[in-house]
Amino acid sequence: MRRHELSDEEWAIIAPLLPANSRGIERVDNRREINGNLWRFRTGSSWRDVPERYGPRTTLYNRFSRWGVKRVSGIAFWTRFQSVTIEISS
Repeated sequence: MRRHELSDEEWAIIAPLLPANSRGIERVDNRREINGNLWRFRTGSSWRDVPERYGPRTTLYNRFSRWGVKRVSGIAFWTRFQSVTIEISS
């Protein structure tokens, strides 16, 4: 596990907060994408600087945008996500 990535214990807390996949098909690894977004939040870097190990930056951005900008529930998710990660980090 890298410095900016969620441990198994942290993932167990975060995973239930994720919006359900309406199509029933998981196309991407949620944990990898959450770790990529978490890396970006914690480093303050731009999307283009996110390491490739977290997947395509367009996918990371689209997921963040879909969950965090376009829906009230998405905004609630990212607000809760941020507060949980701060609690975990403390």
